[in-house]
Amino acid sequence: MAGTAAHEILEGLELDHIGILVKDLDSAVTTFRTLFGYRQATVPVVNTRQKVRVVFLEKEGSLPLKLFEAVEPNSALARAARSGGVLHHLAYYTDDLEGTIESLVSLGARVLSPPQPGEAFDDHPIAFLYVGSGMNVELVTTRDWRGRIRAAAPARTGTTAEPADAMDLERKVGGSDGI
Repeated sequence: MAGTAAHEILEGLELDHIGILVKDLDSAVTTFRTLFGYRQATVPVVNTRQKVRVVFLEKEGSLPLKLFEAVEPNSALARAARSGGVLHHLAYYTDDLEGTIESLVSLGARVLSPPQPGEAFDDHPIAFLYVGSGMNVELVTTRDWRGRIRAAAPARTGTTAEPADAMDLERKVGGSDGI
């Protein structure tokens, strides 16, 4: 892809969320709620392809956070999380996933995970790339999250249930399968 065309596609990207790998999802949700005032926006969702359990958090005036923990204790992600939380990726919204991947690769990025349904994103396609300097990027094609609490509320406006209610909801319904 020519440099100018690649840059035009990339100019349309919007920072969507920050992905943080955590050792213990429930504890991390409590920490971000208590220390920083975030609210839990989704019930935990298991992504069987990435082998992680995911929760989105929101706070008025801030980017959403995607907290996730490894579900396989011997995976590379589990090993990385053992020392605590770590910034794993920045996520960008795009309406042209293939063009964005092609543009980033033409500029030196490397595909880590090609487009596939993202279970935390209601099976809309996502992809992961390594862009250098130790940074992973997730590309997302929707702003819909599976398991949104009080879905009637406008996305990312701060009207969600309290985090404890969401965790109680997950326990009552027996987890977040249906994936």
